[in-house]
Amino acid sequence: MTTPVDEEPRAAIGEPLVVLDGVNKWFGDLHVLQDINLTVTRGEVVVVIGPSGSGKSTLCRAINRLETIGNGTISIDGEPLPEEGKALARLRADVGMVFQAFNLFAHKTILENVTLGPIKVRKQKKADAEKRARELLERVGVAHQADKYPAQLSGGQQQRVAIARALAMEPKVMLFDEPTSALDPEMIKEVLDVMVDLAKGGMTMIVVTHEMGFARTAGDRVVFMSDGQIVEENTPEEFFTNPQSDRAKDFLGKILKH
Repeated sequence: MTTPVDEEPRAAIGEPLVVLDGVNKWFGDLHVLQDINLTVTRGEVVVVIGPSGSGKSTLCRAINRLETIGNGTISIDGEPLPEEGKALARLRADVGMVFQAFNLFAHKTILENVTLGPIKVRKQKKADAEKRARELLERVGVAHQADKYPAQLSGGQQQRVAIARALAMEPKVMLFDEPTSALDPEMIKEVLDVMVDLAKGGMTMIVVTHEMGFARTAGDRVVFMSDGQIVEENTPEEFFTNPQSDRAKDFLGKILKH
């Protein structure tokens, strides 16, 4: 009898995978991350929400050291985040990142965009990398676009390619920094559908987003940030129906009325 494919990672749920301990960051005099403590366990989907300027994107970017921190520690799978060099490159390979801007290489085809990392960083054979890339492009619904260039695709298609590119590195955790905020409304759903599918498949995800529907349906936990601090965290159900802090109540009052 064969074991279901998704059973193995699910067995490890509950182990801390991403741990931020007392993390602070300043931009000049502006204290953008204030004593952030956050533990994300394996297989968990954590959705980070809050008003603009609350530190959400900075938090996301600090986790793979695109932003340096002032003090505190960040570790991934028990390893402290390295300062720089090869160790940092290795760790970044374990952390997939999907940005607001798609950041695809304009002069490379879709297939080349997805295979570049596995070939260069993971040292995969080209044929193996291409086979896997086509499977991932199929999974995100753009397999028929493999030989085109990014400019020939819609924004929603480009963002789905960016997700496939991150997945091709077989990351331990995926970071999404407002992945739908640059998209037209009709394209948002096609990207969120892919993300919901990933969440159901057991991928550990940290998602900074304004999409409250995604937070409600796909999140295991909502982390609400304001003014550089984690003000509140709870299950989506509890957070949206019974926010504890005045700041969260005010935020939800503004966004849920529209």
